[in-house]
Amino acid sequence: MNLKAVLLLVGLVVGGLTGYLTRPEAAEIKIGSFSLEVQGDSPAGTRGGSLTTGQMQHIGIFAVIGAVLGLGIGFVADRRSA
Repeated sequence: MNLKAVLLLVGLVVGGLTGYLTRPEAAEIKIGSFSLEVQGDSPAGTRGGSLTTGQMQHIGIFAVIGAVLGLGIGFVADRRSA
């Protein structure tokens, strides 16, 4: 497997895990088409429950950042070895 692809996947997983562990504490109430989301300042605990839209966006942003960093490191490492 290509080094860039491996580091891309590692960055994606590490970024997603970091986003999951640092997601903001939130509660979401949906009544019909009305949706209300309240977020706190501290990271969410391990109480479980479903993830809110804001928490999913937080995890997704961290995963994308991790993937971009992993791919960038893969390019740098590939150029140094060539």
